[in-house]
Amino acid sequence: MTSRKLLGFAALLLAAAGSWYLAGSLREPLEAPPPQRSAGEGFYLRGVRILGTDEQGKLLYEIEADYAEQKPNREIEFENVEIAYSPEATVPWTLIADSAVIGSDQRRVILSGHVLAVNPEGPNGEMTEIRTPYLEFEPDSFRAETDSRVQIRIGSRSLTATGMLALLQENRLQLKSNVSGKFVP
Repeated sequence: MTSRKLLGFAALLLAAAGSWYLAGSLREPLEAPPPQRSAGEGFYLRGVRILGTDEQGKLLYEIEADYAEQKPNREIEFENVEIAYSPEATVPWTLIADSAVIGSDQRRVILSGHVLAVNPEGPNGEMTEIRTPYLEFEPDSFRAETDSRVQIRIGSRSLTATGMLALLQENRLQLKSNVSGKFVP
C-alpha cells in the first residue's frame, strides 16, 4: 500500500469518525424516565375486593375492581368497578362503572364512565336501571347524586332527566330538571 493510499484511507477514517461523533451529539436526548415511587407512597392492586363496614363493624357493602391504585394525594382510583350492598343491608342496588375514585376522607365514591345502577327488585318486581356518565355515591348514607344527564328504565318505562338524587335504602329517586319520559301501558 502506498503512502498516498494510506493517507487517503486515514482521511476517510477520520471523516467517518467525525461524522459519527457529530451525529451522536446532535441527537435529541431521550426523555427521562418517570421517578420511581418509594414503598411508602401508596399501593396498587389487581383483582381488588374491598369490604366496607357499618358503625357496628358489620359488612355493609363490597367493592370489586380489576385494578386499584393509591395516588400520592391518598385518593384511591379503581378501574372496572362494581359496588354491591350486603344482603343484610336490605339495599338491593348494585353500581357498576368504568372507573371510580375514593377520596382521602373515604366517605364518597365518584363513579365515572359508563355508570349503571341496577335494582332487580324495583317497583312491582320490575328491574330498575339508572345510567349516567357521572355519579357521586355515599355508601354509608345510601345516597347517589349527579347533575349529569340520567336515563332511568323501570321495566318498559323510560325517563330521562338532568340531575338526580337517589336514596337507595328508601328506593326513592328525585329528578332535578328537564324530565321527559315514555310510558307504555
